Amino acid sequence: MALRTQKTGGRQIPWTLEELSTGLAKFYADKGHYPTGPEVDTFPYLPSARSIERRFGGIIKLRQTLKLNSQSDFRTGQHSTRRAHLINQRSNKTENTVNDFLVEKFGKEFVHREYFFVDDKRTRADFFVYDKNGGFCVDVFYPGTKRNLQGCLNSKLNKYTSEYMRQYPVIFLQMNKGINQGILDTLVQNKKKLLGADQHLMAWESFTEFCHGRKRLSLGK
Repeated sequence: MALRTQKTGGRQIPWTLEELSTGLAKFYADKGHYPTGPEVDTFPYLPSARSIERRFGGIIKLRQTLKLNSQSDFRTGQHSTRRAHLINQRSNKTENTVNDFLVEKFGKEFVHREYFFVDDKRTRADFFVYDKNGGFCVDVFYPGTKRNLQGCLNSKLNKYTSEYMRQYPVIFLQMNKGINQGILDTLVQNKKKLLGADQHLMAWESFTEFCHGRKRLSLGK
C-alpha cells in the first residue's frame, strides 16, 4: 500500500488500519523502532497522536491491535529502562560541559556543583557561582523537543518559588542546540506565568556571553 501523507486543516478522511500499518512500517524502517506519541505527531506518514487516541484508543492499543513485534507500552519495561539510561548519560555529559566551562571562567574554588540552599538535600541548584557581581545560580536542562520545552521550564519555575531560592539571579540553561535563543525568547514572551526579575531562560551561546560579562573573584582579594 502507498504511504499516506498527514494533512493539516480541512475535513480529514479517517485513516485505516492498513494505512497506519504502512506508516508505522516506514517509521520503523527509517528509525529502527516504532514511534512514541510525540514522534507520531512529527512523522509525515502518520496522523496525529490525538486522532489515533480518538479512533483506536491510543498508540499503545494500536500497537497491540496490529500485533507489532515490539513492546507496546514504551513507558515501562526495557524501552523505558534504555530511555532512562540514555537520559542519565546525556544529563551527566551536559552538566560536565557546563561545569568545565564555569571552572575555566571563574575558577574551581568559586564554582559549587549541586548547591543546596537549605540542609534538606532537595532544594538545590545545579551550580552556584561566586563572582564579583554577587553570584548566580545555574539550573541546567535538556528538552528533547520544542514540545517538551515549556513543561521543563514550568517545572523549573515551580522549583524556584521560595524567596531564599530567588535571592540570586537564576539562569535556566537549556542545552538542546536545536532550540535557539529566539525560540526561548518567544516562549517567555507568550507565557502566562512570567519569569521573575532575576530569572532568565538561556541557550548556550547567550549563557557564555552572560558569563563573559561577569567579573571573576580572586583568592585573597
